[in-house]
Amino acid sequence: MLESLLALGGLVLLRDSVEWEGRSLLKALVKKSALCGEQVHVLGCEVSEEEFREGFDSSINNRLVYHDLFRDPLSWSKPGKALPGGPLEALRALDKRTGSGPATIALDSLSWLLHHLPCPILCQTLHALSRQDSCPGDTLPGEQVRVLGLLHEELHGPGPLGALSSLAQTEVTLSGTMGQASAHILYRRPRQRPTLQTQWFSILPDFSLELQVEPLLESQPPSDLHTPSTAGSTAPW
Repeated sequence: MLESLLALGGLVLLRDSVEWEGRSLLKALVKKSALCGEQVHVLGCEVSEEEFREGFDSSINNRLVYHDLFRDPLSWSKPGKALPGGPLEALRALDKRTGSGPATIALDSLSWLLHHLPCPILCQTLHALSRQDSCPGDTLPGEQVRVLGLLHEELHGPGPLGALSSLAQTEVTLSGTMGQASAHILYRRPRQRPTLQTQWFSILPDFSLELQVEPLLESQPPSDLHTPSTAGSTAPW
C-alpha cells in the first residue's frame, strides 16, 4: 500500500506528530522515487542539507536536486543567488524546474511553509505545483508531478489542516503500537469513493521501506510505554 503512494501524481500529505516522526518516511519515499529514475527535487526548510542527505548512498544523493531554504530562507546573505524571492518564489520556481517527465517534489516541511506564508497562498501554489490546475487529459502519465508534503499536525489549528486535507489526493497519518509504526492511508480519486487502508512498516537505516504485518494486540504494552519506531528517534522539527 505504501508503494502505491508513488503510483499517481498529486499532493501526498504525510501527517506526523511528536510521538511518530515522519521525516524518515519522507526520505524513504524520496529514495524510492530516485531509484525509479524520476527527477527528485527537495525543498529543505527545517534541517540542513547535510542532515537530510545523511543515510543515502552516493547513487541516491547524486539524483537529488536540493533547494536550501534552511540556511538563508529570505536570501539575505547572498541576494539574487540560491533561492531569491523567499519561500513563495522558491515554491513557484520548482514547477518550472521539473520540466517534462515524471517528477517528485519533497517539501520538508509544509509546517515551516505555513508559518512563513498565508494558508490560501500556500494552497493555491500547491494546487498549481501538483498540476491540479490542468484539465483532465492535459498531463500524460509519464509527465505527472507528485508532491510529498510533511506536516506536523500538532502545530496547526483545524483551519489550515482542513484546507491542506481537502487539497490532498492522499493523506498518510502516522501512529503505531509496540514500537512499530503504522500508516493510515486515505486515498481520494476523481469520481471514486475515498478509501482508507492501514499499513504497518519500519524504516531501515539506509531508508529502505520494510512492510510488516500488524502486531498482536494481546501483547500490546501499557500506553505509557509508547515509543517512536521509525529510523531515527529525534523529534521531527
